[in-house]
Amino acid sequence: MGEIVTLGEVRCPSGQLVIIDGGILGMWSGSRPPTELDPRGLGVEDPHLLAEIADAADYTVVGPDAEQAGASFALRPGRYHYDIPASRSGDWVERFGGHCREQGWMAVLERSEVQVPHRERARRCAVERQPGFRVFGLPAVAVDGLPDGVITVEAERSDEPWNGWRQMTVRVRRAPAASTVEVGVVGVDAARLAFGDVEALDLWRHEEPLDGLADVAFWGLDAPAAAQEFSAMPLSTPGDDGSYGWTDLPVRSALRRATTVEAWKDAEPSRRLGCDFRPHSHHWQVMRQVRARATESGTVRLGEAQILFAMTGRGDGVFPVRVDRDAAGELLAIRIILADG
Repeated sequence: MGEIVTLGEVRCPSGQLVIIDGGILGMWSGSRPPTELDPRGLGVEDPHLLAEIADAADYTVVGPDAEQAGASFALRPGRYHYDIPASRSGDWVERFGGHCREQGWMAVLERSEVQVPHRERARRCAVERQPGFRVFGLPAVAVDGLPDGVITVEAERSDEPWNGWRQMTVRVRRAPAASTVEVGVVGVDAARLAFGDVEALDLWRHEEPLDGLADVAFWGLDAPAAAQEFSAMPLSTPGDDGSYGWTDLPVRSALRRATTVEAWKDAEPSRRLGCDFRPHSHHWQVMRQVRARATESGTVRLGEAQILFAMTGRGDGVFPVRVDRDAAGELLAIRIILADG
């Protein structure tokens, strides 16, 4: 076993914890159907793909054999099939029907009138112990049974030379595990995981500044030249060593400066420069802690809840999530497996 490091603490008053790619929280629909959100918030610009996302459908497995049929459908195990692209809907329904005919199951896919809000998807996943759920196609997991109190999140270092994380653990209680079950996978496309209360996530403000202010940071080989060009100063915030920019600007002024720096970089393709526009939102608030800490983790309060962000240490990927329970079936730990062995 590698070194165990504390990443921080979460608080989950609802008892239902969501584990999700932290970079996609700006597209969390809460109680609204996902179709009310602009899919360009995912960074998608292709018109065909935008139409596919906008017209995606959700399905529920229904019928006398719904549970068995849903669990045995390898393409999407479980009772709920979310975010099926418009062009694949007909084929998807037919493939599920073929699966049921082969197995002799009496079950079909029933299309929802409107897409199911993300909060409801997470609740279903947690309470019904479904194998994860989807947020705009990206897999996430929700687990029920957490106590209302401070819960530690740990990480175990890998034995590999570069010492990345082998796994992260939401440690509910220390006791011998009588059972371990895989409860789904979490997909990461922004190299960071978020651990958050299912209800508190409705309060999350991903890019909207809480105080009307924002920062601009840029770094790279050509950062000193850009700093001289735009009269920017070195940043002194922890984790921003070697970066330049401005802090605590009115959000529109900060956006103009970030856009100007980006245009300067794009004018010469050979220029090596990275640039962030950082509104004082929950996301950038927690990411400031992530950049500053050796554990690459941070927390932020949302009402009575506390959300934790942590970098995977392994970039992007799809990672299994396992739950340990005692002999009485009580929750002991939730483990995200980042590397086997």
